[in-house]
Amino acid sequence: MRILVVEDDESLNRQITEALSDAGYVVDTATDGEEGHFLGDTEPYDAVVLDIGLPQMDGISVLEAWRRDGRMMPVLLLTARDRWSDKVQGIDAGADDYVAKPFHMEEVLARIRALVRRAAGHASNEITAGQVRLDVKAGRVTVDGKAIKLTSHEFRLLSYLMMHKGKVISRTELTEHLYDQDFDRDSNTIEVFVGRLRKKLPDELIQTIRGLGYQITAE
Repeated sequence: MRILVVEDDESLNRQITEALSDAGYVVDTATDGEEGHFLGDTEPYDAVVLDIGLPQMDGISVLEAWRRDGRMMPVLLLTARDRWSDKVQGIDAGADDYVAKPFHMEEVLARIRALVRRAAGHASNEITAGQVRLDVKAGRVTVDGKAIKLTSHEFRLLSYLMMHKGKVISRTELTEHLYDQDFDRDSNTIEVFVGRLRKKLPDELIQTIRGLGYQITAE
């Protein structure tokens, strides 16, 4: 999944980015409100970590602008611990959750997992499709109870397809959500990883819908 981190404290921004990257997310970053607003308005993100106290354009204004423009990605606000009014204002502006500074990075990761999961309509960290079970939190895939070894890229691709099972996902959508903004979107990387996954998973799990993309059926 692809996450945007908007935080002006460069050290904290780096810590959050590293933690999310280590957890398997693709991360874009911004250090001021205007840049963050632009990225969130022009790129497709599965979730955003947004600080309230930003230079040039504060986090609440950024969030309100996104929601006015119909940008519906889940947003996790970073707030000051003693400013309950910021939390109320943020929720009213369209935030999906918040965490107060200082925080434990595991809490941020857990809240991001929950936001991404709920946005895709899943109540649990475990998603199943036939004999295949994917545990988002543990980063583990099993087929009929047997663990399957996947690379990080294979796991991300399978996760996105299973998160959206029943929906036809285009190659463009997969590229936009699995790679950062500098990725060469004309490459055939997606096709390569789909081919590798098919060799490790049951036949027909990942279906090609000609001219449209890929699909894992909801059954």
